Amino acid sequence: MKPSFDLSLYLVTDKPENYRKPLLDAVGEAVAAGVTIVQYRADSGSRRELYETALALRQRLRPLGVPLIVNDCVDLALAVDADGAHIGQNDLPAPVARRLLGAGRLLGVSVTNAAQLAATDLSVVDYLGIGPVFTTYSKRNAAPAIGVAALAELRRRTALPVVAIGGLNAARAPEVLKTGVNGIAVVSALSQVDDIAGAVRALRAARPAA
Repeated sequence: MKPSFDLSLYLVTDKPENYRKPLLDAVGEAVAAGVTIVQYRADSGSRRELYETALALRQRLRPLGVPLIVNDCVDLALAVDADGAHIGQNDLPAPVARRLLGAGRLLGVSVTNAAQLAATDLSVVDYLGIGPVFTTYSKRNAAPAIGVAALAELRRRTALPVVAIGGLNAARAPEVLKTGVNGIAVVSALSQVDDIAGAVRALRAARPAA
């Protein structure tokens, strides 16, 4: 059975050296404070190192009922029995990723514009990541920022759950959430702070009143 998921506050892991404490401890603190889903994204390290870190994250998160998503690497997601994978436009096509993952895992896909959205087989996708909304420096070769208006337009074009990503923080969250997205994804807003729990609480408090 596919795990349930809540995109409200989606943590994407940063480079381990950007945290003030060990990565596992930082993620654990963020989840305890209210992060609802975690994506393991790593741009460096050996395959063995990535496997060991992803496995440790899965072991930490599963008892808490928080899904672990692995970025890009479907094989790594399968190897550690993660809850799903997230792919970009230069990764495996969504139908191929779904075939490998099977029906019981989550699949997220990143889109930046209407053409990418139209070209994606949404029937095999569980949620979309749309962005970068603002300029971001936490991802190499990130696409140019699309802005809030374009985010709102893409949100209107799909019935799938959507998480916004790219340069997001507590100050920008209310404006972004008013577009109707289901949640926000953050990287440096939780990695480059001393008080992770406080940063999570500020992000959750930024959700506009219904």
